[in-house]
Amino acid sequence: MFYRRKIILALLQLFDGQLDKIRLQKLLFLFANKQAKAEYDFIPYKFGCYSYSANADMMAMVTRGFLNEDAKHFYLKDPDAAIGAGKTDYLKQLKPADLKLLLEVASNYGKMSATALMKHTYINFPFYAIKSEASENILTKDELEKVIEAKPNGSKTVLFTIGYEGISLEEYLVRLLKNDVKVLVDVRNNPLSMKYGFSKSQLKKYCASLGIEYVHIPEVGIQSDQRQELNTQSDYDKLFAVYRKNNLTKTTAHQNEILKMLKQHKRIALTCFEANICQCHRKHLAQAIENLPDFKYEVKHI
Repeated sequence: MFYRRKIILALLQLFDGQLDKIRLQKLLFLFANKQAKAEYDFIPYKFGCYSYSANADMMAMVTRGFLNEDAKHFYLKDPDAAIGAGKTDYLKQLKPADLKLLLEVASNYGKMSATALMKHTYINFPFYAIKSEASENILTKDELEKVIEAKPNGSKTVLFTIGYEGISLEEYLVRLLKNDVKVLVDVRNNPLSMKYGFSKSQLKKYCASLGIEYVHIPEVGIQSDQRQELNTQSDYDKLFAVYRKNNLTKTTAHQNEILKMLKQHKRIALTCFEANICQCHRKHLAQAIENLPDFKYEVKHI
């Protein structure tokens, strides 16, 4: 079992084997925020900080028989584990530092209601309340003003590029939000990924949940069979030389389509896999768009 899932099970164990879904997410957020390297990342969502990845792990554990759920709660399936007296004591499976943090979180925040936890996280982490549907009802005017101030508001027109290699879905989405990206342009030829959240249908859904439009333009991508044996920067450079000659010279209509979107929405991002911009075709695509006669904007790699 993944270690991060044991943290969720241990958290449930501390609360007699059950937690409502909002409290679970908030307590997990407060725990992850204290870790040197967080097991879960979070996005601002309907009720504040939320981890799609944690929820996916919980659903996987429901499928595998570790948890049960209803509309509002998750439950440990093994009732003995809730009191630590059965076959599985998840608390004992945690690293000492994580166990200490989890116990602190349970002690400091465990008696708070879902509403109280929402308010606490909104006040102390206002960025994570910017998409909340509840903030106006539970915050004072001054507290709400801090949430409003935390909302990114990009005034310049910028063409961004972003890769998802090495980061979680949540960190990726937060980068888009913090840069106030309005449209995500997927420039992969084949928009499938083994990594959670990054296949086309998933990414489109998660972007939509945060008010970001998703567009796929496969024509400006590089086919998978061309991406074999890329071991050195020289290998990438040779691939991109072919890409500039054989693709970018023939896809000016699509490049102009992207430029049109940029003019309309002001802040859009080209996305592909590689973290290193020098090893991704989106760099050369962005340069081609930058060289179009009508382009007079900033390009930024995030």
